[in-house]
Amino acid sequence: MQEATRQRVLTWGAAHLRDLPWRRTRDPWAILVSEVMLQQTQVDRVIPKWFAFLEAYPTPAACARGSLGDVLRQWQGLGYPRRARNLHAAAQRIVELGDFPRDIDVLLSLPGVGPYTARAIVTFAFEGRAAVVDTNIARIFARAAGERLTGAGVQRRADEALAPAHGLDEHSWAWNQTLMDVGALLCRPLNPRCAECPIKPDCAWQGVGDDPAIASASVSVRQSRFEGSDRQCRGKLLAALARAPVAHDDVPRAMGVPDQRERAARLVASLVSDRLVVSEDGVYRLP
Repeated sequence: MQEATRQRVLTWGAAHLRDLPWRRTRDPWAILVSEVMLQQTQVDRVIPKWFAFLEAYPTPAACARGSLGDVLRQWQGLGYPRRARNLHAAAQRIVELGDFPRDIDVLLSLPGVGPYTARAIVTFAFEGRAAVVDTNIARIFARAAGERLTGAGVQRRADEALAPAHGLDEHSWAWNQTLMDVGALLCRPLNPRCAECPIKPDCAWQGVGDDPAIASASVSVRQSRFEGSDRQCRGKLLAALARAPVAHDDVPRAMGVPDQRERAARLVASLVSDRLVVSEDGVYRLP
């Protein structure tokens, strides 16, 4: 990526960066909560839940003291409840460590924290130099390269773009946030706005021919239908359990599939296996 393009990216970001609430803080716990919530969930859905969650659990210690059941209740409406379980476990681990880790390797040891989230905390909370790769950034680099990229290939290009030689150390926060917004607002999966993109001079694709981002690593694909899915059934049961325990025999009804008892049994067994639901005395309840 040419130096002139890097400067165009930062200039574009200075004028167009979205005003998202987690961009107004450097609190690593608030950043971690936002990053976990944003996995597979749209920004507009996350914003009110982020505020509510942090009001209930403003620190890792507050979250660690709460029960997993209460954390799951607070998580209601976001889906993918394993994220809440991992966040609760991560809070407990942070308390054990005595301070919020700043090192990528230690961050990677936290439950549910992968390479993207670890790097995001380093740069967004501590303003350290780390190149993050989410689905938007992966799409940018694949299109700019004009070829499908592996996960390692995307990360290598992201690291090179943020290399010390380019003098972006002090701009790591802005660089990563801006790339994410270029991908979200301009280099979109459908109908990309190539004419407005600051990376266009260095882009090998520019909207012409087969899209190299398709099937590139870290580029998300369209999710399967939610209506009637196992995810929806599991979510309905968890929502019911957030209100009160559910008798074993009432699980199919709570899931919205009263005539599919075998399916309901399979799904509730998966929730128990995931430690998201507890069975005792003929009822299911949250942990």
